[in-house]
Amino acid sequence: MARRSRAGNGDTSAAPSSEASNKARSRAGNGAAHDDPAVPGDVRDLSLAREGRMRIEWSDRHMPVLRAIRARFEKERPLKGLRIAACLHVTTETANLARTLQAGGARVFLCGSNPLSTQDDVAAALVASYGISTYAIKGEDHKTYYSHIVSCIEAEPHVTMDDGCDLVTVLHTKKKDHLSGVIAGTEETSTGVTRLRAMAASRVLRYPVIAINDADTKHLFDNRYGTGQSTMDGVLRCTNMLVAGSTVVIAGYGWCGRGLAARAKGMGATVVVTEIDPLRALEARMDGHQVVAMSDAAPHGDLFITVTGNKAVLRREHFLAMKEGAIVANSGHFNVEIDIPALERLADGKRQVRPFVEEYKLKGGKRLYLLGEGRLINLAAAEGHPAMVMDMSFANQALSVEYLRKKGRSLAKDVHSVPADIDREVARLKLKSMGIEIDSPTSDQERYMQTWSEGT
Repeated sequence: MARRSRAGNGDTSAAPSSEASNKARSRAGNGAAHDDPAVPGDVRDLSLAREGRMRIEWSDRHMPVLRAIRARFEKERPLKGLRIAACLHVTTETANLARTLQAGGARVFLCGSNPLSTQDDVAAALVASYGISTYAIKGEDHKTYYSHIVSCIEAEPHVTMDDGCDLVTVLHTKKKDHLSGVIAGTEETSTGVTRLRAMAASRVLRYPVIAINDADTKHLFDNRYGTGQSTMDGVLRCTNMLVAGSTVVIAGYGWCGRGLAARAKGMGATVVVTEIDPLRALEARMDGHQVVAMSDAAPHGDLFITVTGNKAVLRREHFLAMKEGAIVANSGHFNVEIDIPALERLADGKRQVRPFVEEYKLKGGKRLYLLGEGRLINLAAAEGHPAMVMDMSFANQALSVEYLRKKGRSLAKDVHSVPADIDREVARLKLKSMGIEIDSPTSDQERYMQTWSEGT
């Protein structure tokens, strides 16, 4: 195991001096090492920073919308003095979001939102090259994971950014004394939005949160195209299986399931979808996929992937019905979609046969294979979504934080949609970056759409 590096003195509540902040910003621009000892963090190995910085720069080349926002933020400094606690997947794309928030004048404290999703070289670069306090280590245990969240909370944030609602949950349960200074927050993913809406319904949510996942420029693209491609990427990297001719069972036909089914079908698989929602099940069938109950799919699948946001979607009776050599993976946010304790109880033993591949030998000799410990396979075994699609998701994040800086205190303590003008602006910037021009309505067309008297 590589050595673990603690940057700074670990005091996350102390803001750096203006001189130190300026040094961090200037060095972030030219890629030189940042050696300010005032930047706290907990990463695996700071010597990985050069490799991480190069990958962050590569990702940045494919994120033109976020670059445009960063350029404006550097001039206007709309986030000056803001402290942001962010619990996100620590990847190259997230690094460029953090850089954008920093360019706007914010002090960012970042931790991982999943124990296996952190890219250690990126975490090192954020601390050493960009002066961004980062607490994230790939493979960190449960205790370390939550201690990193606490480190970000103890920075006394004005805004929280979450991916899965773990930071918000800790803040509302174990660290309530840090709630008073929080103005508002954002949530990246559907799983987190579901948890936040439950909090709001129970009237325990203490500040307004914008549901980034609800933006059209997020879920229609990130969830569908990003999850679809990156999930298959993760499966292939750790198994090297041939998808063509295989039967792929996909649990859940939300936007993530839609994208995943399309990618698997395009690679030559027979796609079987399981659902609990009749409308989504009907849509899956109309899209040309087989739709059956999981009990019927279990004996036939070669590869099972869960993307539901619910628990125990694959469980004991399904494992018993699966055929020899079946592979199970999860691309939902939490590792509860596959009932791993039930699989453990069924097994005589297990062993790691490839990186991120565990072989479970069931009583009677049948072998099943679990990928990535049942965690997000696209981030556990691969690099997550492509930068080109995360460009829009994180543009929504950056602009929503700017919006919350202005309007956060006036919003109800509830879950809010991304303002429509932000969604449209992200789409406009993305089209511009792609060199695409679209039509504008004529004055006659605008009048027609605003009246009711003209008909046949």
